Amino acid sequence: MDIFGFKALLISALIFIPFEHLFAERAQKIFRKGLAVDLIYVLFNGFIIKTAIVMMAAGALGVAAILVPQSITQAVSGQPIWLQVAEIILITDIGVYWAHRAFHNIPALWKFHAVHHGIDELDWLGAFHSHPIDIIVTKAISLTPIFFLGFSEASIAIFSMIYFWHTLLVHSNVRVSFGPLKWLIASPQFHRWHHANQREAYDKNFAGQLPFLDVMFGTYNATGNKVPEKYGVDDPIPSTYFGQTGYPLLPRRKLSSRAAPSTEAGG
Repeated sequence: MDIFGFKALLISALIFIPFEHLFAERAQKIFRKGLAVDLIYVLFNGFIIKTAIVMMAAGALGVAAILVPQSITQAVSGQPIWLQVAEIILITDIGVYWAHRAFHNIPALWKFHAVHHGIDELDWLGAFHSHPIDIIVTKAISLTPIFFLGFSEASIAIFSMIYFWHTLLVHSNVRVSFGPLKWLIASPQFHRWHHANQREAYDKNFAGQLPFLDVMFGTYNATGNKVPEKYGVDDPIPSTYFGQTGYPLLPRRKLSSRAAPSTEAGG
């Protein structure tokens, strides 16, 4: 088991670095600012998150064995794999949407999520740049129903692979058009506008994979082909890994314009 993610990192680099060079949205260097810190995130977060998910799954499955009728779990796991994967994507992304929105609208949670938004130069490696608490809470909210309902191991494995590669894609510095599918599948354009440090982009495009959730709940930001002027946040985020992981626990020194609930976030 590649608990630290070395193999995944190598394969990802071999795929995304050439594509970001050939189809770049913005001119960026491979060895950009913050690259070393992001590599530390890959190694430390990979171990922490996988350990947390195993513990979550064990706990959820144990409780589900007591509370959820076996007829339900058997019916769920007995569905065709493709249908299970589609259901998992929908259920988890509803969880991701609302967890993500909470991390933006609750000041105490924003301090954790601001670490992810602190990326000044966005590329595929930025997908790993998140505070462990941010990821663990989001995973707990989005994945617990999946374990409770008894989806098969094969469908969860396929979903995990899809989610991993799609997350890297939406963070990548690649110009690619999804055409009419942009309403159904999150694109790099959709997500880079979530990261834009511009007033019109704040508290928008929360979905991880399914943009129609933002359309439904009034948080979709239609940007056409415009490129954000800048990424990052106004918060005083430290530049080191340990500084960033400890940042949410420090007294706030400067209030970001994103740190309070927005009246533009659709309710």
